[in-house]
Amino acid sequence: MYQLTFSFEEFLAEFWQKKPTIIKGGFKNFVDPITPDELAGLAMEEEVDSRYIAKLADAWDVRHGPLTFDDTPEDNWSFIVQAANHWHEGAAQLITPFRQLPGWLLDDLMISYSTPGGGVGPHIDQYDVFITQGSGKRHWRVGPKKDDYEEECRHPALRQIKGFEPIIDDILEPGDILYIPPGFPHDGYAIETSMSFSVGFRSPKKQELLSSFADFVIANDIGDVHYHNPKLPARANNGAILAEEAKDLENMMRSLLDHPQLLKQWLGEHLTQNRHELDILPSEPPWQNSETYQFLEDGEAFKRIGGLRAFYHPDQAHLVYINGEQYQLPPECADAAKLLCDEEQITYAQLGEQLDHPAFLAMLTQLINLGYWYPVE
Repeated sequence: MYQLTFSFEEFLAEFWQKKPTIIKGGFKNFVDPITPDELAGLAMEEEVDSRYIAKLADAWDVRHGPLTFDDTPEDNWSFIVQAANHWHEGAAQLITPFRQLPGWLLDDLMISYSTPGGGVGPHIDQYDVFITQGSGKRHWRVGPKKDDYEEECRHPALRQIKGFEPIIDDILEPGDILYIPPGFPHDGYAIETSMSFSVGFRSPKKQELLSSFADFVIANDIGDVHYHNPKLPARANNGAILAEEAKDLENMMRSLLDHPQLLKQWLGEHLTQNRHELDILPSEPPWQNSETYQFLEDGEAFKRIGGLRAFYHPDQAHLVYINGEQYQLPPECADAAKLLCDEEQITYAQLGEQLDHPAFLAMLTQLINLGYWYPVE
């Protein structure tokens, strides 16, 4: 199991969304959780999001997966697999040390394999990322956060910038961690054949929240009420939108937010939706409730598939949100429901008497049959 060598509380206080930093030896005795051949195998799969990036003199070559690795140059190329934690159980273990951060902010684990000189060029991302150096060495430069960096289109698939003066300029070795907050330009290239493991956290944008909430309102037929004003005054200026009428329309929109329970439901469903494909394999034949109970009673465990998003509101923990859906349990099942969201795997010892509740047992069996939880071998 991977363990961080630094205090997350101190890191959050000093660096989180404030400034980039390198944590030397952030993981002690770090060993790659996946081999280059295994990573290449994932990149060749249709459902896995992958890219190949190569620098050819002053030109760039970018290909999207599924990839093949015929006729690759000797140096100056990389390939990247997004959401590797969804597809490889060993790689997913790298997420666990970062579970001290909110699960709803987590995006994915991206893994990069690079030959000497391989990289994607100077660019700016809008998410927080912890880049752990695996095997090999990589040179990283990070610049200050500014609004006037000039973009340079060397390839339409790469949003590169012209350059920056570094505030960090260092070489990462196995186990070192580079943290970069949103908006800080950076550029990394491999000094020798290497692997990098990036755990990304992505904050939602106002536009995304508004768009998603509007879709929720329409889908649930909320606020299907016309503007009503029986005291409408006559006016001399037909083209005018009177201030009080504009205020009425604004209040109509704001009133949609006056439903705390609906807001919680939307937020739970929205934040559990995944941007990346999941490795879902529904159970066949389906489990029966009695089989689920017996399996756990025998000391076995069920594990959540990598990347599955499962959350709850602490004041209503019997309502859980999993992969964009709300699941309702009796209030007395709240402790068991929280375990589903907080823990990566569940056992009989954890659940205790909660497993005896028919509603929880039925829901757990349903989630197993959907392929969201699977038996640990």
